[in-house]
Amino acid sequence: MTDSRYMALALQLGRRGMGRVWPNPAVGCVIVKGDVIVGRGWTQDGGRPHAEAVALAQAGADARGATVYVTLEPCAHHGKTPPCADALIAAGVARVVVAIGDPDPRVAGRGIARLQQAGMAVETGVLADQARADHAGFLSRLTGNRPFVTLKLAGTLDGRIATASGESQWITGPLARRAVHMMRARHDAVMVGAGTVRADDPALTVRGLGMTQQPVRVVVSRAAKLPVTAQLARTARAVPVWLCHGPEADVAGWTAQGVVSLPCAVTAGQVDPVAMMQALAHAGITRVFCEGGGMVAASLLGAGLVDDLVVMTAGRAIGAEGTPSLAAMGIGRLAEAPRFDLHDVSRLGDDVLTQWRRQH
Repeated sequence: MTDSRYMALALQLGRRGMGRVWPNPAVGCVIVKGDVIVGRGWTQDGGRPHAEAVALAQAGADARGATVYVTLEPCAHHGKTPPCADALIAAGVARVVVAIGDPDPRVAGRGIARLQQAGMAVETGVLADQARADHAGFLSRLTGNRPFVTLKLAGTLDGRIATASGESQWITGPLARRAVHMMRARHDAVMVGAGTVRADDPALTVRGLGMTQQPVRVVVSRAAKLPVTAQLARTARAVPVWLCHGPEADVAGWTAQGVVSLPCAVTAGQVDPVAMMQALAHAGITRVFCEGGGMVAASLLGAGLVDDLVVMTAGRAIGAEGTPSLAAMGIGRLAEAPRFDLHDVSRLGDDVLTQWRRQH
């Protein structure tokens, strides 16, 4: 029970790094000696220093003979920082409790083996399910060659996101909009389609939370026929913007303003969603928060790429002439429809937030 309590704290600390440490995992670490916490840490912005290094620096000499709780197997390779496994050995800790192993081929059991060879007691699997959920983006990038994808849909009771005239601000209320900013902050990248850029001219930044590091803003547009006067283009040198586009698109106007070009294959007249996610993973992105619009959302759902689905529903009804939250998906039978399990329901003022997890 004590191990679970300290690991729960380590997981809580690790979540502080979500959206801020990619391509590294958001790891948490707690060092305990005689039932006293002598060190704690989490992976710092940009992925360095690692959680173990932060916690060891805080513990100092008290780390000798202590127990270390860490949410992911300590690294065993020399990168931009020395191996955390070696740092734990040098500090003289007596016992290491690890939630889950690291599938990175440079680690993959080597970190645990190195600790055991040094005479340390090592235990694994404590709160493993929660650790896998917290590290889902990192694990997905390594083992599935794509980021973890959260799709957000915000609309009316009848699933509309705009009136027939295109009016959409604001369907949901201020609490729902603040919740969106909090969700953006926990992801490495925020994604929208070209239609959203043209219709709403969004900034896609995290506001009102005191954030110093912003998520990458990703735009999906096959032909890249987008106004160079858009907010995203004008602010690309201040907050990164990546443009996923077809190989034939003319992106010179946007790249001249500092936008990063990510050419992707085209399938059925659209940017291929699998190729796009592979490109983002290759660039180091582990967690994507997609805010639509309907074409991008339908494309990701149809390709089976949505892991979490967040639906914000306002108490309004627009009718069939309004713009639907999802474009056509070509589904003829219910058995073909993507299925999600209800994970959570909450109230945000006059709106309802439901969170769903993809069925496996």
